[in-house]
Amino acid sequence: MLKRLALLFAIFSVAAHAYALSADEAKGIAIGEGGARIEALRAALAGADENTVQFIQALADDAVKVVGNKPVIVKGDKAIDPVTGVEAGSIEGAEDVMNNNRMRGEIESALAALQLLSADEAVRRTAVKTLQGNADEAKLKLIEKAMAQEPVADIREGLALLQAAAYLGSDDRARRMHAANLLALSSQAATKTLLIERLQMEADAQVKAVLRLSLSQVESRLAWGDRLGAIFSGISLGSILLLVALGLAITYGLMGVINMAHGELMMIGAYATYMVQGLFQRYLPGAFDWYLLASVPVAFMASALVGAALERSVIRFLYGRPLETLLATWGISLMLMQLVRSIFGAQNVGVENPSWMSGGVQLMGNLSLPYNRLVIVVFAFAVLLGVWFLIEKTRLGLFVRGVTQNRPIASCMGVNTARIDTYAFALGSGIAGLAGCALSQVGNVGPDLGQGYIVDSFMVVVLGGVGQLAGTVYAALGLGVLNKFLEGWTGAVLAKIAVLVFIIIFIQKRPQGIFAMKGREA
Repeated sequence: MLKRLALLFAIFSVAAHAYALSADEAKGIAIGEGGARIEALRAALAGADENTVQFIQALADDAVKVVGNKPVIVKGDKAIDPVTGVEAGSIEGAEDVMNNNRMRGEIESALAALQLLSADEAVRRTAVKTLQGNADEAKLKLIEKAMAQEPVADIREGLALLQAAAYLGSDDRARRMHAANLLALSSQAATKTLLIERLQMEADAQVKAVLRLSLSQVESRLAWGDRLGAIFSGISLGSILLLVALGLAITYGLMGVINMAHGELMMIGAYATYMVQGLFQRYLPGAFDWYLLASVPVAFMASALVGAALERSVIRFLYGRPLETLLATWGISLMLMQLVRSIFGAQNVGVENPSWMSGGVQLMGNLSLPYNRLVIVVFAFAVLLGVWFLIEKTRLGLFVRGVTQNRPIASCMGVNTARIDTYAFALGSGIAGLAGCALSQVGNVGPDLGQGYIVDSFMVVVLGGVGQLAGTVYAALGLGVLNKFLEGWTGAVLAKIAVLVFIIIFIQKRPQGIFAMKGREA
């Protein structure tokens, strides 16, 4: 008899656990007025089980319908009872469950709260971010349960802040003050919004004072995040300008050729990357994450070959005639743009990031460093190092510098100056192709890609000092950081104007740029 009673007790316990979602709860969540449905949803979270999670997920997916005043989950052409999980007849005459924006927000918030208990660390981390600014007392039990079993320290800290945010709405004055003090440690923009909203609703003077103090601390922390973010954005923009300007530092700085088609050579590198992506998608889909590494030499060679052909067919006849060179290369830039439009179309094409370039590093609540930008910064300085080594430490670099400084003497020493001109121009064009490859990872690729950077890159070369690689680095990074800081105060258009005015004034005072040539080289 005792064994039978124990077995019956176990069966009833399992049944009660399996059907923790009651028919009344399911009906209350799916049917009725918006406010009542939200209250029913919040109440169901306290004792949520697997069936509750599946039902809420089905609501989010618009897979719940009402048949005979009873909610069912639709799977194909079958109606499934959300309480028992068994088939519940046909879906003929079923009515849709209407979810307004407020209800959808509550459903997403409820799913995020349930995901706090997930075994996947990435899912739990995402759930904490989703709940920032949406935590309330209805989710406290789930938050506390998640805190008790959370092994990762930073996720546990995030859960503690969620708990404090939920306590802000408590009727207990001491609990609200404690929650306000805890939220002062946050660096999330959502916490600032939450504190501002609570400050407007709070009637107690002492709690208001604590809320104001916490708000000022959070704002101070967010301000530092904004400053660091502006610096990183400036370095990121500067690294792109550096890549674009490095090619000009050779073709214009060392060779004195004003190449208005430099942006289009960069465009060719970007389209070469797009074509390599397409080949990998079609023939090597399993190795797609490595397509970008294969694109680097392809982009370099494509732009370098076009640059070499341009130098041999046009530029070589225009050395020492800057105005004619400018007009000729501008015409070539228009031809290249039209050629690309004829082959690929006038619309932009998308180039995907490999999976290892997706996401970013979260340093502060409002400061995230995207992997694609970090990779471009590293890539830009790697290209810079390669160019410096080539120009300063190799035989080709020695010949380029010799031809640049004194062409007749270099020719007398046996240097084939015409061949060196072609090599140097191809090198500068190839570096423009590398810039296009990098730019394809942060934006769309189109026929007008190079037009937005050609003026900025000329300004970088002139500001840094014609022919000076070190000046190009300082000018690119300096202009990038300055531009991003000014954007925060004046907006993008006025920031561009201010930077241009600064460069004009600087060149008036120091026409040789930041780093001037010295001695015999000058």
